[in-house]
Amino acid sequence: MVDSPRLSLELKGIFKAFGDQPVLKNINLDVMEGEFLTFLGPSGCGKTTTLRVVGGFEKPDSGEVFIEGKPVTALPPYQRDVHTVFQHYALFPHYDVYGNVAFPLKIKKMANSTVEKRVREALGLVQLSGYENRKVDQLSGGQQQRVALARALVGRPSLLLLDEPLGALDLKLRRQMQLELKRIQRQLRITFIYVTHDQEEALTLSDRIAVFRQGEIEQLGTPKEIYENPDSSFVADFIGAANILSAQFVQKQNEGLLEFLVEGEKTFILPSSNGAQASLDGGKKVHLAVRPEKIQLSSSEPPESGCICFPSVVHDCVYLGSTLQVFLTPFSNPARSLLAVGDGISGWDQKSPIWVKIKPEDVILLKKMTPLSELQGKVKRRRKA
Repeated sequence: MVDSPRLSLELKGIFKAFGDQPVLKNINLDVMEGEFLTFLGPSGCGKTTTLRVVGGFEKPDSGEVFIEGKPVTALPPYQRDVHTVFQHYALFPHYDVYGNVAFPLKIKKMANSTVEKRVREALGLVQLSGYENRKVDQLSGGQQQRVALARALVGRPSLLLLDEPLGALDLKLRRQMQLELKRIQRQLRITFIYVTHDQEEALTLSDRIAVFRQGEIEQLGTPKEIYENPDSSFVADFIGAANILSAQFVQKQNEGLLEFLVEGEKTFILPSSNGAQASLDGGKKVHLAVRPEKIQLSSSEPPESGCICFPSVVHDCVYLGSTLQVFLTPFSNPARSLLAVGDGISGWDQKSPIWVKIKPEDVILLKKMTPLSELQGKVKRRRKA
């Protein structure tokens, strides 16, 4: 019989303010033993403060923290079975690699034989065997990151906190280290809580993702759930890329179909399985999300019925190698911008007229509307990318 997974961490009603500004608002979260959970969100959303509350570096104004079922809210960091890896690795420049990794064990006054065994195991785990006598300033950025990780793992904590540890690395090395982190976590089955604002990194690493917005967890789920079934326009827009369409519910039809007026003029029929349906009354305003890769482009008007089709003009293209970002402006709304994905080979000239086709099954009905003003800045940045 397989044992049920145990809770590694519980956060209950965590509230934290800096001065009169709330930064965490009633955070409730259960993290299972051996899970890789990522805190994801924009700067200032509360993800790092939550991590610091877990590590004991910040004390919540109210609420409780439990690690492996034990209350630790009042305990300082060194009394919690938790280790933290920061973006700035805080390695000791006067110690070699061995001395840096051995430091937490020396503080605990472990026997030299135990220290040596643990250090060599930790360095082997991060693939730095043979680097014991190297000075920190003789290491590359990726190697320094591995030393910091080995130092955090050598004490065999039940919970490892990682605060944007790959942020200082270049793109290629960061992707390499993502795979290394995932390998190490799966091998050790230690609970990892990882903070990042990089959506691709979160999708790559995580068993589950907690998306933060304005001091609250907007959505918690697997990468697949978060990407394919976002709860709100904020989550849809923040994870990957999404076209957020303003719509108005018209009526329910037979066979579980829902009728909407999209962007004020296009009628769209959606299957009821496409998302949230609670409190759908006639005239209710909602947001619909369409991923760029789901938009089909054609030089001539698509003949298919049952799809929403409208003419647009290409105002920009961004070549990304295997794909092409195509930015579109619908004829009916010059202030609107849509993002589609081409194949990276057959590009579209700027100012070219083009037909947009969206299938009903590719549209997501969102549970919560986020003010478009929160999303428009991200669209502008994409257009300049």
